[in-house]
Amino acid sequence: MPLVVRPRRARRLVTALLAAVPLLGAGAAALHHPAPPDRGDLPGRTIVAVEGDAENGFSVFRLDGTSEHPPTLSESTAECEEYDDATEVAVCIAEVRTSFAGLADVQLSLAWAQRPPHHRRR
Repeated sequence: MPLVVRPRRARRLVTALLAAVPLLGAGAAALHHPAPPDRGDLPGRTIVAVEGDAENGFSVFRLDGTSEHPPTLSESTAECEEYDDATEVAVCIAEVRTSFAGLADVQLSLAWAQRPPHHRRR
């Protein structure tokens, strides 16, 4: 049976991923620590890697070993077309695009936080 992701479920998944962004700050702060961080101090839901892109799909990996693979941008926006009202379609597409831009920002932030201190520009 094929996996069908409804627009609201896709938005909830992407929104949940973005809600975890503050945990990224905890992970990045641990990377700035002079001593190796004690990973036991970080929440298990801390995002440790984001791979991929909106076109081909993102993979989000967490400290506790779990991963999530939200639908691609085109799949998510296509599912928005299931709404009957044009306004709901437009709102859904805007929310999906914003969420995917947020995932790309998390990916960039992780890459920056994992660079050696002397390679970071402010």
